[in-house]
Amino acid sequence: MADPRILTVRPEPGSYAWTFGGAAPIARIAPGTVLDLFTEDCFAGRVRSAADLVSEVCEFPFLNPQTGPFYVEGAETGDTIAVHFVSVEPARDWAASTTVPLFGALTSTHTTATLQPPLPEVVWMWELDRERRTCAFTTREGDLRLELPMDPMHGTVGVAPASLEVRSALVPDAHGGNMDTPEMRAGTTCYLGVNVEGALLSLGDGHARQGEGETCGVAVECAMNTVVIVELLKGVSTPWPRIESDTHIMSTGSARPLEDAFRIAQLDMVRWLERDYGFAELDAYQFLTQAGESPLANVCDTNYTAVSKLRKEWLPPGTPHRDLHRELRQTAALLGR
Repeated sequence: MADPRILTVRPEPGSYAWTFGGAAPIARIAPGTVLDLFTEDCFAGRVRSAADLVSEVCEFPFLNPQTGPFYVEGAETGDTIAVHFVSVEPARDWAASTTVPLFGALTSTHTTATLQPPLPEVVWMWELDRERRTCAFTTREGDLRLELPMDPMHGTVGVAPASLEVRSALVPDAHGGNMDTPEMRAGTTCYLGVNVEGALLSLGDGHARQGEGETCGVAVECAMNTVVIVELLKGVSTPWPRIESDTHIMSTGSARPLEDAFRIAQLDMVRWLERDYGFAELDAYQFLTQAGESPLANVCDTNYTAVSKLRKEWLPPGTPHRDLHRELRQTAALLGR
């Protein structure tokens, strides 16, 4: 196997993308290219202390900066881009989280309007120990200090949407975007359907860790040094983002209300079982009902995201997405990461 091409990108502060679609590519890459990337946190690095309130140091809608987009040569509508996460490593020893007025799952929002006042802005600074792989939480009231295991992931990865749309990097949908699923960690492959020539792939929104659902709307937000391999599957359609790990296949759905996001993910999994594992439709529906897992990704963004998840060990022999995940794992091993 030939050594893969490696492109290193360390964006300047003014060169991030804030949307999917509508942004010019920063580079053209051939399928098989390894991208060695720096991604800034969702606050563009501006929340650095408990005194840095988002409403004061950030300017809406310039949140969630993305590294990219990358034009993938040969990618056309109806194809699939595969993004294999080789490594996802925090770039700093600190991360930030916060409550944001009128944002989150347990507060009034602009679309769920009530008479109760917005929650106050409170910032928590998390200490990251990259050697011990821990995230340290210190309460704002009292002196409690707790450690959680580090589980780095990317909240946002996506391509340009279909139908000439331009979507904020805060929004998840069929193009990917701000899905905020903890499943998007090192060792996984994300499959994204191509909607425009070149796909226009971007990623960002690193989290040192995040609970399922991202309840307050903000994870342990940090800058990342991330290595991915980008591949192209010609003639393979992927209507909604899919994720494959060594142990599971996963479909995602993003919508409001939450039950519609759930339905999208479940239906996409049925279709995946039909195409790559030989199930008939109703057999797939029955099997998924009894074997499936349904973790939440986010219940706070413009669209909510749900995940449908199946263990590979329970599935019959199959070649999901032409067995590309296994090949990409082998390529990653050659990189020694």
